[in-house]
Amino acid sequence: MPSPQAYIFDLDGTLIDSLADIAESINRMLDDRGYPRCKPEDFKQMVGDGMEKLVERALPESVREEKLILTCVEEYRAHYDILWNAQTRPYEGIHEMLAELKARGVKLGVISNKAHRFTVPMTEHFFGTEIFDHILGQRPEVPRKPDAAGAHEMAAVLGVDVTACAYVGDSGIDMAFAKNAGMLGIGVSWGFRSVEELREHGAQVIVDHPRELLTLE
Repeated sequence: MPSPQAYIFDLDGTLIDSLADIAESINRMLDDRGYPRCKPEDFKQMVGDGMEKLVERALPESVREEKLILTCVEEYRAHYDILWNAQTRPYEGIHEMLAELKARGVKLGVISNKAHRFTVPMTEHFFGTEIFDHILGQRPEVPRKPDAAGAHEMAAVLGVDVTACAYVGDSGIDMAFAKNAGMLGIGVSWGFRSVEELREHGAQVIVDHPRELLTLE
C-alpha cells in the first residue's frame, strides 16, 4: 500500500474527546425547555450527523418538528459556545502523531460534520495554527459526510489527488465518506463508535493508538 500523501482527520471522537461538553450543552438546552435529559452514554450514537440531527435525536419524539428543532439548535449553540472546552481534550498520543506526520512533510487536514464556526476555532485551540494545512467544518452549501464533496474540496486545496489521501475517523459515516471519495479509510478504535461499525462501513485499516498511523508511512 503506497504511503498517503495527505492525512485528513475527523474531529470529534478522533482527534478530541468532546462528548462530555456536547452532552452537557444539549442537556442544558433540554433543561431550559423542561424536557428530560439524555443519558451521557447515549450521545455516542447521537453525534456525527451535524447539529440539527443531534438536536432532533435529543428532543422527545412528540415535539420533533422542523421549526422547533432549528430554534433548539440555536439554543444548543449558545450553551456550546460557553462549554466547548470545559472538559474536551485531545486523545493521548494525538499531538505527538500529528507533529511527526508534519515533520515528514505530509499534508494534514480536518473535515468534520461539526459546524464550521466551531470546527476551525476548536481545532486551532487544541492544535495551534501551524499543524493543519486546511480545516473544513459543516457548511450549509456543502453536503455533509458521507457525501464526497468535502473530500474533493480538501484535496484540491492541498494539491493532491483525493485517491492519495487517507481519511481517519471513528464512525461508519467517516468510513463511508472515505469509500465514497476513494480515500483510504482508517478507523480508530478509541472513538465514539465500535470497531464492528467501522468494519461494516468499509474501514480498510483499524488502529488502536495514534502512533500506529506512523507505521503506515
